[in-house]
Amino acid sequence: MAKSSTSTPSKGPRKSVRDEKSEFGKDRRRKHQHFLVSVKYADGETFGRVYTSKEKATRFAERQRRSPIVKSARVTQVS
Repeated sequence: MAKSSTSTPSKGPRKSVRDEKSEFGKDRRRKHQHFLVSVKYADGETFGRVYTSKEKATRFAERQRRSPIVKSARVTQVS
């Protein structure tokens, strides 16, 4: 489908998810955070592990990236 010229005007530049403040920071009940490390291997397999420490999650992801069979390893905050 082609975009018509009568569409509503843009509200401005779109913000990416990483530009905005995390919603997790507003919950005062939260005692600790969870970070998911997602590892994708060359054979299509996917593996995930959850850490409560961002430092440990980052170290694990870096260690996995050194392996020749790992395509990608990323750390995301899940709660």
